[in-house]
Amino acid sequence: MQKKERKVAFFDIDGTIFRSSLLIELVEELAKQDIFPKDAVKVYEHERNRWLDRKGTYEEYIDKVVLAFMKHVKGVYYGDLKDAGKAVMKRYQHRVYRYTRMLVSEYAKRGYMLVAISHSPKAIVDSFCKRMGFDKVYGMVYDIGPTDCFTGEIIDEHLIRNKGSIVRRVVEKEGVTLTGSVAVGDTEGDIAMLEAVQKPICFNPNQALYRYAKRRGWKVIVERKDVVYTIE
Repeated sequence: MQKKERKVAFFDIDGTIFRSSLLIELVEELAKQDIFPKDAVKVYEHERNRWLDRKGTYEEYIDKVVLAFMKHVKGVYYGDLKDAGKAVMKRYQHRVYRYTRMLVSEYAKRGYMLVAISHSPKAIVDSFCKRMGFDKVYGMVYDIGPTDCFTGEIIDEHLIRNKGSIVRRVVEKEGVTLTGSVAVGDTEGDIAMLEAVQKPICFNPNQALYRYAKRRGWKVIVERKDVVYTIE
């Protein structure tokens, strides 16, 4: 008898499961512990305030957070970053959305392979996703030199930037099927992943993804406080 292929569900993490950004919280913690200079937050402070005042976009904000991380991570000892990540997890590991937490649990019970794809550093994504029961985790992998310090370079950045290519890679290497496949994302950066599966779910989408989803007829779910509803 032919072995039945395992089904698969793909999840973005930041803003989709975690109610913030793992990268943002990590940079804040690194600055708090003086691993990054205290003024590292000034790199994105203006864009953060513009976002909070709803005058700027979240993408502008997070791009500056990435810039701050890349500017200061070179020379940081891997163990120090790992410890900062543990501190973030201790404080924030339960700050997740109810709806996507339920989806992760539901698809795990149904025997799906659970795959996380994030643009946050893999070191902290691994820690977060392990607690939630993910089978496979993809995140930004930062090169480490012979002294166990970060070089400031990203390994295989082209792969992690294209979430659709990761979907194809998982199917090829893990022997799963796209029949009945699911993906959940919240920004236009998730479109390639959402297009690759049979059941795309746009959760708390930004405007760019919302407009694209409506054109494609994709399911749009919004969670506000303790209410979850579908936008038709």
